[in-house]
Amino acid sequence: MWRGLWTLVARAARGPRSPRPCTRQGSGAPAPGSGATVFALSSGQGRCGIAVIRTSGPASGQALRSLTAPRDLPPARKACLRLLSDPRSGEPLDRALVLWFPGPQSFTGEDCAEFHVHGGPAVVSGVLQALGSVPGLRPAEAGEFTRRAFALGKLSLTEVEGLADLIHAETEAQRRQALRQLDGELSHLCRGWAETLTKALAHVEAYIDFGEDDNLEEGILDRADSEVRELEVALGAHLRDARRGQRLRSGAHVVVAGPPNAGKSSLVNLLSRKPVSIVSPEPGTTRDVLETPVDLAGFPALLSDTAGVREGVGPVEQEGVRRAQKRLEQADLILAVLDASDLASPSSCNFLDTVVMPAGAGSPNGRSQRLLLVLNKSDLLPAGGPDPSADLPPYLLLSCLTGVGTHPQAHHF
Repeated sequence: MWRGLWTLVARAARGPRSPRPCTRQGSGAPAPGSGATVFALSSGQGRCGIAVIRTSGPASGQALRSLTAPRDLPPARKACLRLLSDPRSGEPLDRALVLWFPGPQSFTGEDCAEFHVHGGPAVVSGVLQALGSVPGLRPAEAGEFTRRAFALGKLSLTEVEGLADLIHAETEAQRRQALRQLDGELSHLCRGWAETLTKALAHVEAYIDFGEDDNLEEGILDRADSEVRELEVALGAHLRDARRGQRLRSGAHVVVAGPPNAGKSSLVNLLSRKPVSIVSPEPGTTRDVLETPVDLAGFPALLSDTAGVREGVGPVEQEGVRRAQKRLEQADLILAVLDASDLASPSSCNFLDTVVMPAGAGSPNGRSQRLLLVLNKSDLLPAGGPDPSADLPPYLLLSCLTGVGTHPQAHHF
């Protein structure tokens, strides 16, 4: 334990890297390593009401003056309406809102300017070409604005990751997680760990240097040992989160499996709210794995509709069954679907014996925590419910046809 922790202690003792200083040149700070001023369309491509074009670097003020001549720079951080013109020909380009952010009080820490123009492709293209004609400006590389903000100490590495996640967030849960990281939640946690390690190292060094003196507090080494062990427990708990953050970022892999004609494709269509899979009473309709991304109550998921698991079929369907079984091993969650009105059939019994029951308590492959049994076609059941003689684990009872049981309600758990 101590060898690995001492490595962390040594790194923490050096402290976090200080952000690169914002060396002023005129009214702004140079770009990291080059001094170039960059520009790019910061909003999305395509027709829209408003498009935002941003510049960053020491020539941002010159670019703003060139496109709004003869007007001078607007007040800092205040939107002003300006007529944009091509600096070469003087041809009007658009009437737009412009903003001026002198560094270091800007997103990147450099001088920045923003042009909020109308979002037509011709307008955006004309303004970008005009900026390209201003001396000292060049198109930005992908992610260069954020890279400059990181290099100049405006964003930490975890905040940069949170910003990227926020931009790509498609569900409410992803948005909330990204916003927490962008606000520095992970940075504060890591900083607390580093402070604990630094304090423990200081106590150990004090004991080594002054252990024979009477000026040291009693038990200082035991206190450092206790703090490091508590930190080890905290780090272990953080690492044993089953990769929840990564699953939330990339989406959970949900595999829908079961015997033929159990209603797997109907369930996938119901969850995705669109006809992703072909639904047919003919067994073996789905022969390959069909995938579709879905938003399940704010959480991202990738649904996989698999071929019906059965034996004694042709080579094409056998390949589909083989792929289905492979996806079962890779799944974060397995929705095992059975026909509630046909639990005694050979295909249902075989699926229960080979997939569902082996996933019970003590399962060596870990399926017990990631398999959910779904009994479909409840509309075909008599009033008494499923066959009481069937030895079933906890299950959900629903009907993809009528929608009964598909809403968050109490089920058989």
